[in-house]
Amino acid sequence: MKSEISKRSSYNLALKDTIEQFTKRLFYALFLGVEDQLNELKWLKEQFLKITSELNINEGENTWTSFKAQLPVIRESLDKDAIAFEKNDPAARSLEEIYLAYPGFHAIAIYRLSHELFKLELPIIPRMMSEYAHGLTGTDIHPGATIGESFFIDHATGIVIGETSVIKDNVKIYQGVTLGGIQVKKNLASTKRHPTIEDNVVIYANATILGGDIVIGANSIIGANVWITNSIPENSIVTNQLENKIGTRKQQ
Repeated sequence: MKSEISKRSSYNLALKDTIEQFTKRLFYALFLGVEDQLNELKWLKEQFLKITSELNINEGENTWTSFKAQLPVIRESLDKDAIAFEKNDPAARSLEEIYLAYPGFHAIAIYRLSHELFKLELPIIPRMMSEYAHGLTGTDIHPGATIGESFFIDHATGIVIGETSVIKDNVKIYQGVTLGGIQVKKNLASTKRHPTIEDNVVIYANATILGGDIVIGANSIIGANVWITNSIPENSIVTNQLENKIGTRKQQ
């Protein structure tokens, strides 16, 4: 048994802890003042280069330079997301509350950071970042997904957004929603497997939308608990008709 184990490849799984710390401080750094952010970025760069070296990833310095240039753009996108939260959630009392306390906002923030690294074709690290957010918030957004401006996730828990999903502007998604693939086959890896959600769509809790050819048309409302495997025209309302039967309890 020992000889069998010794022949297996070894992996530094402690990098998971390093990535978690890197991701957490990267998220925090987006909201610091200029001087504090500059100091924090020095530490983040050092950690990033250590991580890329550990994973035998070349061009770490150039990748960090390209990524750092996008941080102001990411912050601008997140401010629009936060405004969407404040606008759409009647429980939100302030923008500060959203930045500090909303798991859906946190999940979107980590997605937007990991997505930029994914676009730079950096392997492994974006996925590790997204899995950190998944464990923290219960929201699983693949860093390869394409998500537009002013994105709102309410309650966060149980949401799955697949790698080739396309979500356009001003979309609202509630807990338990899945944007998934209708087939799970390795030979489909390079194809679009997940749905496209057009502008101003609302998707309520536990809706499941499957398939790479599926388009949910603009301004549509997808009700709770629906199962969709066909495209929906714009300005549609889709509901799941369930009948609740109410009887009278027998008194003991």
